[in-house]
Amino acid sequence: MATKQNKSLDGSHLEFTPYKAKKGEEHMSPPQVEHFKSILLQWKDELMGEVDRTVHHMQDEASNFPDPTDRASQEADFSLELRTRDRERKLVKKIDESLSMLDVGDYGFCEACGVDIAIKRLEARPTASQCIDCKSLDEIREKQKG
Repeated sequence: MATKQNKSLDGSHLEFTPYKAKKGEEHMSPPQVEHFKSILLQWKDELMGEVDRTVHHMQDEASNFPDPTDRASQEADFSLELRTRDRERKLVKKIDESLSMLDVGDYGFCEACGVDIAIKRLEARPTASQCIDCKSLDEIREKQKG
């Protein structure tokens, strides 16, 4: 089976073979748990690598430009990079929560209604905590609130 390169929502590239459940296989069986643990750990490692690259980049590139325009441009670049890393920090927290849920057996089940979250949904969004129906209802409610 071919390895799939899955571009996640944060732009990282996760490589894994899509999981094919065996006929009659229970949802979140031990092989499925290992499959998702592998995906989550790979994703976390990639994000943590980005943090290290950002720190080194900012240390290497930090200059006191005499030209105010150059200084402002560098500050804007750093600000954008830090904002991106902050979003990734929050994502790492969600990944850690998902890994904890895997350990206790709650991963892969909708936190709102308790039904199984589809394997394909979890592969597309490994930190998903709601089934597609409950997530869709939440989004409809949010739109109605304005």
